Amino acid sequence: MQERTQSFFKDEKTPRILVVGDLILDEYIWGSVTRISPEAPVPILESKSENLALGGAANVANNLIALGCEVLLVGGIGQDEKGERLYNLIHSRGINADGVRPFVHRPTTSKIRLIANNQQMLRIDKEDNRPITEKTENKFIEYINKTLPTIDAVICSDYEKGILTEKIINAIMHRAKNSRKPVIVDPKGTEFTKYNGATAITPNEREVERVAPIKLSSREDLNRSAEYLINLTKAEAILITRGKEGMVLYRKGQKPFEVETMAREVFDVTGAGDTVISVFGLALAQGLDMEEAAWLANNAAGIVVGKVGTAVVTREEIQRFIEDQQFSNAPALMPLDEVKKVVSLAKSCGRSVVFTNGCFDIIHAGHIEFLQKAKALGDILVIGLNSDNSVKSLKGPERPIKTEQERADILAALRYVDFITLFDEDTPENLIREIRPDILVKGDDYKIDEVIGREIVEGYGAHVELIPIVKGHSTSGTVAKILENHK
Repeated sequence: MQERTQSFFKDEKTPRILVVGDLILDEYIWGSVTRISPEAPVPILESKSENLALGGAANVANNLIALGCEVLLVGGIGQDEKGERLYNLIHSRGINADGVRPFVHRPTTSKIRLIANNQQMLRIDKEDNRPITEKTENKFIEYINKTLPTIDAVICSDYEKGILTEKIINAIMHRAKNSRKPVIVDPKGTEFTKYNGATAITPNEREVERVAPIKLSSREDLNRSAEYLINLTKAEAILITRGKEGMVLYRKGQKPFEVETMAREVFDVTGAGDTVISVFGLALAQGLDMEEAAWLANNAAGIVVGKVGTAVVTREEIQRFIEDQQFSNAPALMPLDEVKKVVSLAKSCGRSVVFTNGCFDIIHAGHIEFLQKAKALGDILVIGLNSDNSVKSLKGPERPIKTEQERADILAALRYVDFITLFDEDTPENLIREIRPDILVKGDDYKIDEVIGREIVEGYGAHVELIPIVKGHSTSGTVAKILENHK
């Protein structure tokens, strides 16, 4: 899938996306909690700082800006101080706000979050969901009809605050169909029929359960619910987000496409759905297929939930995340041919490759410090590990003490080591020729001109680094000490 999605990162054209939906001002109060109130059994938040962020459809637009898009935003704000702040934030991000209109009677929708020690304690919502006036509705439709033929895709971000009325949605679907533009909807509520004609809809499991007349007790229930929603909305696809379970893409008459979760660590799920629909919609606008778009969106979600607060991701972050996933999922011990593939991938991604070699028969503190320093010199550390036969040839018939598999397992458990490959020869010259590392590393108990492989790496423009070794540590010394103590 990684090779299939490369155009997402290399597309030179700036996609033009129309975002329609509910605009929200996200307010954050950051602090810490160290005591309980004497007035009531509640924690006291000692405020340290405050900040504002774009929420709702404005966060979708902000995500798309971070991804390198031109964004035209349609939505409403109140004629109040919060509305002015939200409008200024939108402008400061470089979002086209010509489609943003003032409400006649309603205030700006806002959400105030209290954060203590990077954990959300409380959210306060301020909103007025009275229907928008017909005059405001018609202004939105007029702008949509004028601009939609000029864009690459439409994203509807429905937070059920009243902007995506049935009349506005119908106008979007009609105009998009005539202009052959994809429409992707992040839905809310229970009336999914109003999204009839969408290219794709991206509900989460709770939203699916509220709409479909099926209790989600199994994967089969989810499959039947997705089929129900496709028939209900006539959408080409339903992308159901499942939190820690990843996502599932459903299309009529096709096998479900499941994407496993990619999150490393979850800090905050705020705005994760906005990131998903932004990346999914952008990928479709660039011509990728639905499976490719879903896979990219899932990777983006894995990044954004590792951030605190309403956050965005960039294409560079997504690309790096995907590369890291590929490297981390590869086995540590691999044959030379497989290591060469990984090294080639690493170099194509701009990663530097460090190589060292050794028997590593009994791992000691000197080894640990040496490998830590070697890893610090580049991005990927590859170890050429002498096989059992090679160790016997170099050290004598009593060695190695541990088998090559045991030695490889111990090295693989060290966080500094990325990949290991065995070699039977007395020297690693063949490995160095095949792997072509950027940096060849040995201990400073060698002189530069004594390092095996130096001429090879210097011949193609790489270099040798000597790392100071920890005195008093060696495998041979350790073995001798053990024997001496157990006579």
